[in-house]
Amino acid sequence: MFDKLKEECGIFAIYNSEDAATKAALGLHALQHRGQEAAGIVTMDGECFSTHFADGLVSDNFTSQEVVDKLCGNSAIGHVRYSTIGKKTAQNFQPIYAELSLGFFALAHNGNLTNTNKIRNCLIKKGSIFQSTMDSEIIIHLIALSQKSTLSEKIIDAVLQIEGAYSLVMLHKDGIIAIRDPYGVRPLVIGKLGDSYIFASESCALDIIGAKFIRDVKAGEMVTVDENGINSSQPFAKKPSKFCIFEYIYFARPDSNIDGKNVYEMRKNIGIELAKEVKIDADIVVPVPDSGVPAAIGYASESKIPFELGIIRNHYVGRTFIEPTDNIRNFGVKLKHNANSSTIKGKKVILVDDSIVRGTTSKKIVQMIRDAGATKVYLLIASPPTISPCFYGVDTPDKNQLIAAKKSPQEIAKIIGADGVFYVSISSLYKAINKESRNNENPQYCDACFTDEYPIPLVDKDGSELPLFNFRK
Repeated sequence: MFDKLKEECGIFAIYNSEDAATKAALGLHALQHRGQEAAGIVTMDGECFSTHFADGLVSDNFTSQEVVDKLCGNSAIGHVRYSTIGKKTAQNFQPIYAELSLGFFALAHNGNLTNTNKIRNCLIKKGSIFQSTMDSEIIIHLIALSQKSTLSEKIIDAVLQIEGAYSLVMLHKDGIIAIRDPYGVRPLVIGKLGDSYIFASESCALDIIGAKFIRDVKAGEMVTVDENGINSSQPFAKKPSKFCIFEYIYFARPDSNIDGKNVYEMRKNIGIELAKEVKIDADIVVPVPDSGVPAAIGYASESKIPFELGIIRNHYVGRTFIEPTDNIRNFGVKLKHNANSSTIKGKKVILVDDSIVRGTTSKKIVQMIRDAGATKVYLLIASPPTISPCFYGVDTPDKNQLIAAKKSPQEIAKIIGADGVFYVSISSLYKAINKESRNNENPQYCDACFTDEYPIPLVDKDGSELPLFNFRK
């Protein structure tokens, strides 16, 4: 397993398109970086619905004409998934769907709820029967049990009872509804293509189908699209914005625009700020591909040290590559990365990466650079030390597995074999992204993985009720 944090999922929705399923598959393909373990699409033609779910990549499961023809209808929602705890069971595939009193309903969710166990236990005591271990399923149950009259009212009633991070797209017989949590932790954008409206986790999913970016869904906003057009409401109490700062550092695709900011430019800015803080006598700046490239470009530009592709990535190694014998298990990193010896030999090398999680991959990469002939190896990280797990939709190890939670940069350097390890400070990170310093009384972003300051109550973690099951999406 490579030493990276993993986003849990990406979502896509389209209303009023003759080829809704095809466009949904293309949109999910653009969001593949947000989840590679499973994908699903649900379509609606006003009377009947169609579904297709599969393990693995979108390109492996949604390209045949037979699959596309099966997914009939002019509206669709889709989901790409990365699971955290537990098996990749079909019961945990999304979108999740059910027949409610007001008709067919399907939902796709990006994020993580923090009071899942509390609500789930309550619902089970009332007689609810759960078919999955997903936190998303409790939303369906809450909607079904709501005593409100209209579907929109039932959804609002349900969402008012949940805590945590959630961007939701929901499909029903008359249209699509999208909601972003009041803190705006996870991204969600609106696009338009002809008479079709689209919702997606990132703007890159709009680009692939030629749709025009309209705007981000606002924190706490509910947007409905049906035959009457598009309508926006703000039914949830206003909260301070807490967008996940790690989206800019690593999760989002570099060509996406989020909250008016281009992700690639933000990553270059982080590299520039890192160069202002950390000045090293070196010969070349080498990114750890692919996520370290923009920050390395920024660092090289500001420091005037040449940028070189000293590590070449093999793009044809999948996540499920089989390591059949003990003799090759230790080649781990080399299956994906290889040092460009002619560039590195005899050089003092600055390696730039986006983060260190456990440190296992960093150690192997540093050794790879040394084996290629580097005289010095310095590892520079384009984020502050990751010291705390995420509970809002990111697969993060427990705190005791995060190397920066236990070790100083000097100790980490010794462990991974580097001549030095340096991080960008959190104040410089904010300057790079927000062009202003962090407001310590009310931070502009969710940065709990760096600060241990969680903006949304962690109801389940705080032990308000013992869980019946240990589960996450």
